[in-house]
Amino acid sequence: MTTDFTMGYRNHTFKLLSVGLILTTLLSGCGKGTDSTADLTLLRVWAHAGQERERTVLQQQVARFNRANPDTKIQLTLIPEGSYNAQIQAAAVAGELPDLIELDGPFLSAYAWQGHLQPLDDLLDNALVADLLPSIIAQGSYADRLWAVGVFDSGLGLYADRSKLNQAKLRIPSLQQPWSLQEFETALEQLAIADPDGQVLDLKLNYAGEWYTYGLSPLLQSAGGDLIDRDHLRSADGTLNGSESKAILTRVQNWITNNLIDPNIDDAAFTSRRVPLALGGHWNYQQYRASLGDELILLPLPDFGSGSKTGMGSWCWAITDTARNPRAAAQFIAFLLTTEEVLAMTNANSAVPATRSAIDASPLYRAGGPLHLFFEQLDIGHGIPRPRTPAYPIITAEFQKIVDRVRSGSDVTAALNNAVVKIDREITDNRGYPGPGER
Repeated sequence: MTTDFTMGYRNHTFKLLSVGLILTTLLSGCGKGTDSTADLTLLRVWAHAGQERERTVLQQQVARFNRANPDTKIQLTLIPEGSYNAQIQAAAVAGELPDLIELDGPFLSAYAWQGHLQPLDDLLDNALVADLLPSIIAQGSYADRLWAVGVFDSGLGLYADRSKLNQAKLRIPSLQQPWSLQEFETALEQLAIADPDGQVLDLKLNYAGEWYTYGLSPLLQSAGGDLIDRDHLRSADGTLNGSESKAILTRVQNWITNNLIDPNIDDAAFTSRRVPLALGGHWNYQQYRASLGDELILLPLPDFGSGSKTGMGSWCWAITDTARNPRAAAQFIAFLLTTEEVLAMTNANSAVPATRSAIDASPLYRAGGPLHLFFEQLDIGHGIPRPRTPAYPIITAEFQKIVDRVRSGSDVTAALNNAVVKIDREITDNRGYPGPGER
């Protein structure tokens, strides 16, 4: 998967603290920006060491770029994913960031607000930007500037076992006509009748961490709630603890209490066909397809009152403020966004290609492809970016605690109110995260 949701994100503030977590070997000789000679520009690039297939493709891409551009050399450093964000923070504190860094999309705003990045608006060709999916632009934007772009986006939906849905005589929903809340809960009940243990839905609760925010906050948004007031991004009060958010999280708690949710401890609830429904992402597709074959179908998330919503956002590339040759750095980003290179990566990880050109060329995502739904959702605006605010680290950390409390049977209202107090205090302590001209 593109984001290791099993690890979570425990660093819920981006205040400039002396964290001291970055490895000395990474900082050694890093310097501030690009080393250039008369004949060679050296670009230092840091990326997360994700799944093996992604690492291999990225290493091959660096080699191809270096061969095609003898005047520029990419020096790639892969950092373990579990500590990646903390090490990037530490390098920023020390003033030792490389020229390019890979960032997980929702954390971009904090780095842009702190002044650690250069905007890309004038560095990327207009035709290239026009080819990007709207969700890629959305996740890479902050304060009306484009700061980062990914070569892929993420897909979130409901995987289903076609035969079991047919046996229960359930309607197969579409993006145009998703299940309503009532239909969804009826489907759970109907499927449970024929299920040995009555557990029919996998919510990937074994992933924990950032998965909770990515995978479950779309349920709030579909119900009319959210993580924070999106109009001003200054308070979660009345939104995260509003009636809509309370109602849907109470329903999730009831699904768990009523034994409809498989705990998925072995991460095999769906592949072993213990459950007929599984909330999941693009990274699940290959394994699910291998297990279910033609019986696997991909469905949109239900409409809980305000339309079907889905998660979005993944790893993206940004140029640091210390990069001495940002145009050379932008050239590498543009190389990664060529159709051939986008497909090289997305064929390996099954993620949503970042450009329309690559979508059209992808057997998985073009019209009629098995994952075309993931592209459609993002293309028509069903994807909701995780809040684009420097306060996001505290927002996601608190929402993860909410889900843990919902799972344990704690009072939903109390859990939401407690989170709102902490989120709003963080925003207030940072004076609402004023822009450069307001500080």
